[in-house]
Amino acid sequence: MEELKPATILLVEDDPGDQKLITVSLRNQKIANEVHIAGSGEEAMEFLYRRGKYSDGAPLPDLILLDLNMPGMGGKEFLRQIKEDETMRLIPVVILTSSDSDVDVLDTYNLHASGYIKKPVKLEDFKRVVKAIKEYCFVLCRLPPQER
Repeated sequence: MEELKPATILLVEDDPGDQKLITVSLRNQKIANEVHIAGSGEEAMEFLYRRGKYSDGAPLPDLILLDLNMPGMGGKEFLRQIKEDETMRLIPVVILTSSDSDVDVLDTYNLHASGYIKKPVKLEDFKRVVKAIKEYCFVLCRLPPQER
């Protein structure tokens, strides 16, 4: 099997507990991920477009993990905006949310989400989900080249 390279991941999540759980689970996957956290859709847009506190530069992520239910700009609006942007649309976006709504699933796939995962409640289930995301996004799938 091919050696895994470090990946830049942007986690868009407003809940501090979920932020910690996701980042710890990602670090336990034995690849040197560079995880950046945006606590809102607005902050994630600043990160991607290198505005505000990110004006000195921020890396273009290889993957975005996106919560849907956030105050201000929600996940669906964030997804809509980046998928309309030619420079951002190729970044895979996996929805990682507490919503199990069929409407949310359909809406996000119509907005070109790469995947939709309901957040597990138990820690062991969470670790398994993060491992599956890593395997799918960084082992099985070929990502677009960085020159986007």
